[in-house]
Amino acid sequence: MFEFDQYLGFLAFLAIFTIGFWLMIFLFAFVVPYWIGGALLEKFKEMRAEKKAKREALTD
Repeated sequence: MFEFDQYLGFLAFLAIFTIGFWLMIFLFAFVVPYWIGGALLEKFKEMRAEKKAKREALTD
């Protein structure tokens, strides 16, 4: 059925495919939401600081 080198190639393919599969799940489940959440938080802080600066400029 399989010769030894074909068997090793098949195992290498399965290992690489499995590593890639779990990496994609990790990225889409944890890294991307963390990245987007951090970007939104920074944008919110910038908007809040800008409003505060405008408010202070009007009161001075």
